[in-house]
Amino acid sequence: MPLALLALAIGAFGIGTTEFVIMGVLPQVAGDFGVSIPTAGWLVSGYALGVVIGAPLLTVLGTRVSRKKMLMFLMGLFIAGNTLSAVAPSFGLMLTGRIVASLAHGAFFGIGSVVAADLVAPQKKASAISLMFMGLTVANIVGVPGGTYIGQAAGWRVTFILVAALGAVGLLGVAKLVPETGRPESVSVRGEFAAFRNVQVWLAMTMTVLGYGGVFAAITYIAPMMTEVAGYTEGAVTWLLVLFGVGMFLGNLLGGKFADRALMPMLFTALAALTAALLLFTATAHNKVLAAITLSLIGALGFATVPPLQKWVLDQASAAPTLASAANIGAFNLGNALAAWLGG
Repeated sequence: MPLALLALAIGAFGIGTTEFVIMGVLPQVAGDFGVSIPTAGWLVSGYALGVVIGAPLLTVLGTRVSRKKMLMFLMGLFIAGNTLSAVAPSFGLMLTGRIVASLAHGAFFGIGSVVAADLVAPQKKASAISLMFMGLTVANIVGVPGGTYIGQAAGWRVTFILVAALGAVGLLGVAKLVPETGRPESVSVRGEFAAFRNVQVWLAMTMTVLGYGGVFAAITYIAPMMTEVAGYTEGAVTWLLVLFGVGMFLGNLLGGKFADRALMPMLFTALAALTAALLLFTATAHNKVLAAITLSLIGALGFATVPPLQKWVLDQASAAPTLASAANIGAFNLGNALAAWLGG
């Protein structure tokens, strides 16, 4: 495995932690600021909307900058946003910090996907993308449960201070391990936008919004849902997040492996199984054991779609993949935002 993939995974770990950890501490944040749980849910949907906006915007602004320098800038933005969230005296300022951090998210994964795919042979591109996203899934096994535990024990502000520190580690990893390749190939901004003339790119992004939206409709309010509906204690939420993260980790790796062999069959199978798991959750949510098992399945099947969807976009926009790749990351989070809003 190229060491540059490790650097990308480190950055993904930090970003994944800040994206998902808010779900585990949402009741504490809502209580501290005196807002309702649905209102606090804007810390999830606001972040997601920031990804949707930041992904194409920052990618376009960075077309004349080397991919390595752009990745470093994005990690700096991530650190600033999480620091603001940690010290915010009001809900509005915390939401602002979340949005600032989120602006880096889509562009990082979009540019990172292109870098990861370029580091390996063509038949291993989906696996390379899944290795970068492995940082995101490991965040859900280690970072998110750990951050939730720390948030419940020492306060959610400590969690976000540590997340900012993770960003600093990610910045150093990119600086030391990602090769300096100069500017991206001589593709103009107009050339990047031309990729969207391909209807397959739009189809892939539509599937991303709908598929990932289904996952987040169930996951955004995992803490209140598993405590108030399934009957778990607040302390058990940490371990439920670990279980969800293990599912994500396995689904992501298997999704990349099988997508390299048969992209579209793998994608359609995963989406069909995800739909079935989400429907099943409506029946199992009131039973502790069944709810936990279904939660893990949703994590696995949801993230099994990530490598094939991202590779599909890269394949269809191969002449100018950077903006299309970032836009698809934005599509993941558009589904996230819609799910958080509809679920609340």
